[in-house]
Amino acid sequence: MSDPYFFGYGSLVNRQTHDYTDAHRAAIRGWRREWRYSHRLDKTFLSVVRDPETRIDGLIARVPRADWAALDLRETGYGRHIVPPDSLHHDSPLPVTAQIYAVSLDESGLPDVSHHIHLSYLDVVVAGFLAEFGTDGVTRFFATTTGWGAVLDDRATPLYPRARPTTTALREMVDDSLSQLGVRRDTA
Repeated sequence: MSDPYFFGYGSLVNRQTHDYTDAHRAAIRGWRREWRYSHRLDKTFLSVVRDPETRIDGLIARVPRADWAALDLRETGYGRHIVPPDSLHHDSPLPVTAQIYAVSLDESGLPDVSHHIHLSYLDVVVAGFLAEFGTDGVTRFFATTTGWGAVLDDRATPLYPRARPTTTALREMVDDSLSQLGVRRDTA
């Protein structure tokens, strides 16, 4: 039996945030992205919720020897779920079994003005989509993501642990997209 894969739909799309090198562009039907605030961890996460009408882009990556420990630690606050094989589309030449991480709906809610989305986190996510899927992929990311609460501009002093340097063009793309969505932006 081959090694399992994860399906990443947020920061895991950005290959600079992990060491899983056997990775391929992919898409999954039946889920959409949603920002969720975890009551237990007091953090806002990008998660997924079931939605039979939506298809989202992402990245699959092989988890060698099914060693989920490091990835589960990175994804603290999420539970792993089996991806139905018929909902996964990818460019890997091999058959793939995959799992997806999602925050429990029972332990989370939609973010609000007191539970910000960190802009440094969003920048990392969008940089991954830009690298993998181009500007059309970034447009699809914003179109298939819900639960937008207030954003905290922490770019000067990033609060997101995997923050990466950004370009002016990327920052403008993110800022323009947030403006089009009417997302409130607060300063750190």
